[in-house]
Amino acid sequence: MKRVVKEAMGDCSTVEEFRFLVRCQKCGGIWHSSPIRFSKAGAEPESEGMRTILRTLYEREREAAREMAAAEAAEIFNYCPVCGRLVCDRCFLICEDLDLCIACAKALQVRGDVVAGEVSDPRRAPAESAGRISKNRR
Repeated sequence: MKRVVKEAMGDCSTVEEFRFLVRCQKCGGIWHSSPIRFSKAGAEPESEGMRTILRTLYEREREAAREMAAAEAAEIFNYCPVCGRLVCDRCFLICEDLDLCIACAKALQVRGDVVAGEVSDPRRAPAESAGRISKNRR
């Protein structure tokens, strides 16, 4: 699951900190990872060699932060085995035989319990209760 989430993550990192996001493919809610500050944020390289070192260090720390974010997101998102969408806990049901996203459960006429909170409504912004999931309004 962590690999699936990692592939679906967007990168919204800056030169100062690392941060990633995942969008629920059902309700559109966006989860942001906890920010992690780059250890050398604000450092000005004095030479081209130091610039290369800082760039390499940045990429190494970014990848470590991405792994941590994927582990964090894997606790909040689920992969639907029927449609293949990655959905948040509010859009995923624990069912008797097979856990499904709410759309597949409805289509297949299966009942279940929502993993966390209430079933999402695309017209309402999700609650901020399960971490940092928020509705992206465009």
